[in-house]
Amino acid sequence: MCETCGCGDPEVVPVEVKENILRENDHIAGHNREHFQNHGVRAINLMGSPGSGKTALLEATARAVGDRFKLAAVSGDLATERDADRLSAVGIKSRAITTGTACHLDARLVHRALHDMPEWGASDYFFIENVGNLVCPAIYDLGQDACVVAISVTEGDDKPLKYPVMFRDADLVVLTKTDLLPYLPDFSVDRFEQALATVMPEPRCLHLSATNGEGVAEWVDWLSRSEAVARHS
Repeated sequence: MCETCGCGDPEVVPVEVKENILRENDHIAGHNREHFQNHGVRAINLMGSPGSGKTALLEATARAVGDRFKLAAVSGDLATERDADRLSAVGIKSRAITTGTACHLDARLVHRALHDMPEWGASDYFFIENVGNLVCPAIYDLGQDACVVAISVTEGDDKPLKYPVMFRDADLVVLTKTDLLPYLPDFSVDRFEQALATVMPEPRCLHLSATNGEGVAEWVDWLSRSEAVARHS
């Protein structure tokens, strides 16, 4: 159980307390959004389960864009700085946010990170790699321009139905590790897309493999287009 939000358990966090937490979070998220807008930086909240390929997606992004865009990121995890180290190795200005027991990032953690790494202000894109979780991260506004959900083919084709809140408000879903599809006869792309269409009002999905490069160009194109700026801005 997350000691910060109580994972929605009313016996742990009364409704009015949870509302106060979210109200304060939204206030700080608005401040983060002002930071991003004032610096002309597009912020992307990247969410997904542990092992969904979030870090690999950002590594592939760095290799694909080269010198065209300046990238910065924070990587949220309960412990270690491994993901941030991986991103730094491919040229992304990165810092880790270790949450200890919290199963998500909130606006205050991101705000603190912004002040601790002034180099983010010179970037074109700032990625917030959220803690691996398909529940709590969807609830917290971080001040982002867009929300992206990464889900791998190894997770099963029913996840949008099982975790609808995460997918319902996403601006883009990236189906990752598609190079493994030949080895996963039980995964149906059609069933996955049908499930996504059930919970996502306007389904927007890219198929991508960070291993063989499938879909990476389309992903970079999406980042570059104006529709990458979400309803939240």
